[in-house]
Amino acid sequence: MSDSDSVLSWLQGWYAEQCDGDWEHEWGIKIDTLDNPGWTITIGLEGTSLEEREYPEQTIERGTHDWIFARVVDRQFDGACGPGNLTELLAMFRSWAAGR
Repeated sequence: MSDSDSVLSWLQGWYAEQCDGDWEHEWGIKIDTLDNPGWTITIGLEGTSLEEREYPEQTIERGTHDWIFARVVDRQFDGACGPGNLTELLAMFRSWAAGR
């Protein structure tokens, strides 16, 4: 199993654990693309064990298409990254969510 498969499998499991008949109607996970190019991800934290956990804002800039920005604001994990960094961004969320 590749790293991208394992982080995606983990995210699917985390999402399923949050679904309680209400959370998924109000919050959830959104993954979209940027036009610069890149990805965005928004993960709702309200009603989860993560809603009060602090997350230090992170900015990683390695190049024009190799970058990551992540933060928690308004009980949401918000991230954006270059076109090849989505797996790394999701792994950052997984690491924080798992308390590592």
